[in-house]
Amino acid sequence: MERFLENLMYSARWILAPIYLGLSLALFALAVKFFQEVIHLMPKLLSIGEADLILVVLSLVDMALVGGLLVMVMISGYENFVSQLDIDDGKEKLSWLGKMDSGSLKMKVAASIVAISSIHLLKVFMNAQNIDNEKMMWYVIIHMTFVVSAFGMGLLDRMSKTEKSSEIVS
Repeated sequence: MERFLENLMYSARWILAPIYLGLSLALFALAVKFFQEVIHLMPKLLSIGEADLILVVLSLVDMALVGGLLVMVMISGYENFVSQLDIDDGKEKLSWLGKMDSGSLKMKVAASIVAISSIHLLKVFMNAQNIDNEKMMWYVIIHMTFVVSAFGMGLLDRMSKTEKSSEIVS
């Protein structure tokens, strides 16, 4: 009975596979929105102001960062929690494939969230004349919460790695 339950729980990891596939659909939706924004920009390119162009470019960079985050979570999550990817030797392989454990994935996700939040905050600052000071304060507080959280996660990760390496030496 115990072996059956263990095998059942271990096999349940495959429930995550369609979720990771769903992330690829989200990536496709993001790509559609990205190119919709580029196509929307083209007719106005020569008449758009510098600040407005920077805001559009920041939105495009934001979408690219979110897309990279989706790829990272989708592929490394699948590989860490479902099954190792079986990529032929002759095919292109991402350098980080097989090297990112769940801890380093969490750190990359946290860093990506801080980067995305930074871009959003920069967009808010570029449009500061149209935003209430109290709302602006909350944007900064939320961003700083992300920064402090990512820093704390990194610190805890470093402390646990130092603790593990000192246990190995002992």
